[in-house]
Amino acid sequence: MEKKTKQIIEKTADVSSRTVGGVVKTVVKVFFSCLLVILTTGLLFGCIFAYYVKTTLSSNLEIRLEDFSVSLSSTIYYKDSSGNYQTLETLSRSQNRIWVEYGQIPENMKNAIIAIEDQRFNTHKGVDWYRTTAAFAQMFVAMRNDFGGSTITQQVIKNVTDNDASTVERKLLEIFQALELEKNYDKSDILEWYLNYVYFGQGCYGISTAADTYFGKDVQNLTLAECACIAGITNLPTKYDPFINEESNKERQEIILYEMYDQGYISYEEYTQAKNEKLQFARGEDEVYSQKIYSYYVETVIDDVVKDLMAAKGINEDAAKTLVYSGGYEIYCSLDMDIQNIVDSVYEDVENLPQPYYKSDQQLQSAIVIMNPYTGEIVALSGGVGEKTESFVLNRINSKRSCGSSIKPLASYGPALEYGYITQTTLVNDSPDITLSGTSWYPKNADWKNYYIVDIKTALQKSLNTVAAQIVDKLTPEVCYDYLTKKLGFTTLVSDDNAYAPMSLGEFTYGVTVREMTQAYASFVNNGIFTESRTYTMVKDSKGNIVLDNQPKTHIAWKENTAANICSLLQNAATVGTGSGANFYTTAVAGKTGSGTNNYNRYFAGFTAYYTACVWTGYDMNEEMYFYTNPAVTIWKQIMEQVHEGLEYKSFPTPVIGGPTGLFGTLDDLEEQNKKEEEPVEDDKKDDEDDDEPSSSPKTSPSPSPDNTSQSPSNSPDTQSSPPSTQAPDPSSPVDDIFAG
Repeated sequence: MEKKTKQIIEKTADVSSRTVGGVVKTVVKVFFSCLLVILTTGLLFGCIFAYYVKTTLSSNLEIRLEDFSVSLSSTIYYKDSSGNYQTLETLSRSQNRIWVEYGQIPENMKNAIIAIEDQRFNTHKGVDWYRTTAAFAQMFVAMRNDFGGSTITQQVIKNVTDNDASTVERKLLEIFQALELEKNYDKSDILEWYLNYVYFGQGCYGISTAADTYFGKDVQNLTLAECACIAGITNLPTKYDPFINEESNKERQEIILYEMYDQGYISYEEYTQAKNEKLQFARGEDEVYSQKIYSYYVETVIDDVVKDLMAAKGINEDAAKTLVYSGGYEIYCSLDMDIQNIVDSVYEDVENLPQPYYKSDQQLQSAIVIMNPYTGEIVALSGGVGEKTESFVLNRINSKRSCGSSIKPLASYGPALEYGYITQTTLVNDSPDITLSGTSWYPKNADWKNYYIVDIKTALQKSLNTVAAQIVDKLTPEVCYDYLTKKLGFTTLVSDDNAYAPMSLGEFTYGVTVREMTQAYASFVNNGIFTESRTYTMVKDSKGNIVLDNQPKTHIAWKENTAANICSLLQNAATVGTGSGANFYTTAVAGKTGSGTNNYNRYFAGFTAYYTACVWTGYDMNEEMYFYTNPAVTIWKQIMEQVHEGLEYKSFPTPVIGGPTGLFGTLDDLEEQNKKEEEPVEDDKKDDEDDDEPSSSPKTSPSPSPDNTSQSPSNSPDTQSSPPSTQAPDPSSPVDDIFAG
């Protein structure tokens, strides 16, 4: 029995052994079969993938960062009183970005980004395979296609190529591009691009604009706590923007600070100190965002640069504006901030302006341009009164309005002096009964009076319309028009302005601009040299290359002695004449008033030996103004007196005046002429009279007849001016009315 049992056991063991052996053999066969299938499949997949990469991806692998156009904000700079350039305005369109070099970025900012975005950035070759594998596993297991795991290098590629499609193909391409990119660029280059390209919320692209927007600082001055705060925004700006959700931003900042400590970038003491630091934001959470409003000066700079870029590069306006707003330009403007602040103190508060004795429903408006007459630089301006609430609304320095009698020194007196027709002592008959040779039109004086025989000095002092008309008659309107358009820079005039009334009284078809008047008047004080006005001196591109070199553009408009005579005449007008209200007597002041039809426009164009300034006042919709004095004169003095505080007294050059020219006749001739006019005339032979009410600006005159026989211009040699006087004029000196009738 025992023997039989033993045999059964041995037989059973043998069967079991053979069964186990068979199972093992089967398992091994299956394993190796599966392994072979896997290897074969992998090899096949590898071949297919290699073919895919070669045919589909290889041509797109190389990325050259230099080939990508980066939208960079441009900056307008001004020179402060110490001679240092300061930022006046940052210009941007879709992306507000100021590029910062790698060396200017704080180490804490770099480390904060690396710690939270890509902690193995300094060791991987463009792809973090741990995170990438986990991301693909999540994609297949969780069936999610968010494709996380991007390194800083991969994010740079996604940003510059603007390719963020959620596809396997895009992710694979990005991986290979990242590997390729790191072969050609240093880590510092890649991190510099990331920190200048990534979006930080509030319209800020790049760390520089983020630092300025959130903390009002240059990026170099950010603290550790502020760096961590800004670094936290990139993950989800709509959630972590401190202006939107300060609490969420704080939580994110503390996570970043801990990661920086945990990864060895900062000490525990630095960690706790930064964590407890109270952040001082540029504005509070949910505080209403104040939209950037460009000043009138900035708008004028932009307009000038756009116009000059169009001419220099042969491009259209849209292309030029793209360069200005997105080209990373450095624009160096001519602004004098101290003078601009004086202008703004008057113009931005309507209570500082002259008040009419008869109120209007409209706000009195005004524009001013102040210019350095020797360089052409516009140092300050304003295109309207009150608070400016929008950008690129009406800038009234460009508005075409009547300048009235302010045109007389430019269009009539100046050319007549230049061509030797008149001197300050030339006599003329301010009679109401003069007949001009080229037209039946003849104006009346603004004060309803006639002074009969006067000299040129007195005529301009009293702003006699009749004398200006007689001078234009002798010159011809054509000569006056050509002088304005060819020598004095007026571009707003049209052919219809080549007529008596426009040239005599400044009543033009459309008008002239304050800027045109300012640069024209500046030629008097600059010894007869006309200099085009300019709001900027130079424009550089983002690499420091000069794009526009805006050097002064000059030409001779007057002989030196002509300019000196006009300065003398206008100083007299601003001392005892119609412009005396503008004089503040701490330096020599010269200028001319102007009034348009029905007092729709009031003007003062004046200058000192330091600056030239023109002021226009009026309503946007033509309406008569009711002031006891010319409001433009009042504003001019308000501003220019402050501008010249502390400056030494400067005189104008003393002119060689010369004797009477006899253009209108000798004293005896003019007296005889007046006697004849006083003789009684029979009623049936008397000409029809014009309206008896005097008008400061008559109706538009007909064009001069072609057979005009007025005297042709004759050049007289310029003479050497005498040394300028150093004595201030006596404000109490009486009006010189020797020749006044």
